[in-house]
Amino acid sequence: MSDANAESAKTRIEDEFSRTREFEVLERVRGTPAGFVRTYGDVSPGAPRFAGSVLFAVDEPGLPWWRVVRADGSLAKGDRQRALLVAEGVPFRGARVDMSLARVVP
Repeated sequence: MSDANAESAKTRIEDEFSRTREFEVLERVRGTPAGFVRTYGDVSPGAPRFAGSVLFAVDEPGLPWWRVVRADGSLAKGDRQRALLVAEGVPFRGARVDMSLARVVP
């Protein structure tokens, strides 16, 4: 196999893996019920920053991105995210989601 073919095959495998990882993250976000939250680490185990990059890049109407919060219950999108969570009945303790009540355990 030439170097060009080897690189092409490697790129295809990496692209497929990337799409699979992204798909899994999005499925976990979509599967988060109203009134509950998951952390970035819950939707992307071992790679919470990957979850953030997927959510930042995707433009899917209806994707409940606001149900994904930091592990400590703080919000990445501030007041906008808080308003959406409050409307769903997510409990807060001060400025943070009450993770003991609202977190969907993976």
